[in-house]
Amino acid sequence: MRTAPALALLAAAVAASLLARHTLSVAAIALLLFLLCLRAPRRRRWPYLVGTGVSAVALFVVTPFVETLGSHPLWTGPILPVIGQLDVTHEELASALFQACRLAAVGLAFAAYALLLDHDRLLAAAGFARRSVLVVALATRLVPTLERDAAGLVDSLRGRGVEVEGARRRAALLSPLLAGSLERGLNLAEAMEARGYGRAGRTRVPPPPWRLVDRLALVGAAALTALGVLWL
Repeated sequence: MRTAPALALLAAAVAASLLARHTLSVAAIALLLFLLCLRAPRRRRWPYLVGTGVSAVALFVVTPFVETLGSHPLWTGPILPVIGQLDVTHEELASALFQACRLAAVGLAFAAYALLLDHDRLLAAAGFARRSVLVVALATRLVPTLERDAAGLVDSLRGRGVEVEGARRRAALLSPLLAGSLERGLNLAEAMEARGYGRAGRTRVPPPPWRLVDRLALVGAAALTALGVLWL
């Protein structure tokens, strides 16, 4: 499948999860996106899945205590200054679960975009806003690049007899990682300038032809968005 139809499907999944009104529908979308993310290599996918899962669980835990909704309390707590009485109602739990599933769906859609799509083809397929697409593609590669650099630093330190264990020693890697990122940015800018990026008369790799699955993906994206508005 071409990159643009795949991106349209992911965008439609995000739109459907934001427009849907039923928790079960949003949870189903999040589950499908989770299964899609499992196609990525385990070493690359775990930061995205863990980050999305922790964020969704945190939202589910915090929402009942900051939201005032419903009249069927399940737990009544103390009264705090400014905040008021802490309580958890059935309606607040339902709302927290709905919002957590929605956040998980959006996070997993971004994870699938970062892990499974070819960003070079996406940049080549952009007929307009190429600079914005380039910025998004470079930002998406930031986490995998930093992870690869950190693994290389840890291996080099181990080869010199230094074990990197504990939060304090791992925090010491931030300085060389930041310096390496700045140097990589300068090298990338020089490479783009040397290859004539932004000049008139640039050449482009011929895109692959559209297939039936690409057209069906675009139709499916439109249908999924419409389902999010009308039924989900």
